[in-house]
Amino acid sequence: MTGGRVVIGGSSGFMGRRLVEHHRAQGREVVTVSRSGADLSWADQSGIDAAVDGSDLVIGLAGKSVNCRYTPENRAEIFSSRLDTTAALSRAIARATTPPALWVDSSTATIYRHSEDRPMTESNGEIGTGFSVEVAKAWERALFADLLPGTRRVALRSAIVLGHGGVLAPLRGLASVGLGGAQHDGRWPVSRRRRAAGTGHFPGARAGRQRFSWVHVDDVVGIVDFLEEHPQLEGPVNAAAPNPVDNATFMATVRGVLGVRFGPPMPRWMLELGAIGIRTETELILKSRWVLPGKLVEAGYAFRYPTLEAALRESFDRGAVAA
Repeated sequence: MTGGRVVIGGSSGFMGRRLVEHHRAQGREVVTVSRSGADLSWADQSGIDAAVDGSDLVIGLAGKSVNCRYTPENRAEIFSSRLDTTAALSRAIARATTPPALWVDSSTATIYRHSEDRPMTESNGEIGTGFSVEVAKAWERALFADLLPGTRRVALRSAIVLGHGGVLAPLRGLASVGLGGAQHDGRWPVSRRRRAAGTGHFPGARAGRQRFSWVHVDDVVGIVDFLEEHPQLEGPVNAAAPNPVDNATFMATVRGVLGVRFGPPMPRWMLELGAIGIRTETELILKSRWVLPGKLVEAGYAFRYPTLEAALRESFDRGAVAA
């Protein structure tokens, strides 16, 4: 792996902080870009241009969290926060005298359809429909929009990222008070407005059988390193562990690792009311995401956390899996 400069856009987020820490520990020069608390702000295009020119690696991770209610204002910001920042990096690479060899830009495994029948790889995956999918498609179009002949580009289609903090923090709290059961889909009215916006979730897998694809944040770091070392990898790359589970198994494993015996199922109506209360969307837990890392496995990437229990134990600081 090269030791040159790394530019990380979206450096203040969960994955960004881990990647900054990793590359600085490797002795590399790291330039961070974020809305605040970074070396550069997204408004500083000339500073971004200078940082990117002569760098070896650019990583784009910026974007408003989708863990919110899909109001018109939030939907607009979800789009703009991804497209504007991706365009800023693309402009900088296009202007560079010495462009980076690799640009890894975040995408999402949500781009694939709700899948209960088979897993999705980069070669056979079917793109879905709805608001979240349109966001992912637009994000990837922005990545590949400009002619950048000197820079290899990868759209990192990440599954749910596990690690210290992130999505597991609220789950730990829910499980500890007996609310760590499987999330059950079911019937729920979808308004005409939500149908038009593509933000309504329609009933799918029952009894917590929606698939749950995941990846540990340390594997995200390892995958980025692997991408630098394997120039044949480009285009969409699924960042997902090779052993996805279903929702019921995921929640049972969370309870097992935390030592919680009891967790009744959570029906759709309860999930919908809870989502309204905490300002999020049930699609995030009810859509069946069944994704496999086809390109990475074929290229020989060895996952640090290929199985869920080990990933959760590290994330919750619960020690190694007993032999």
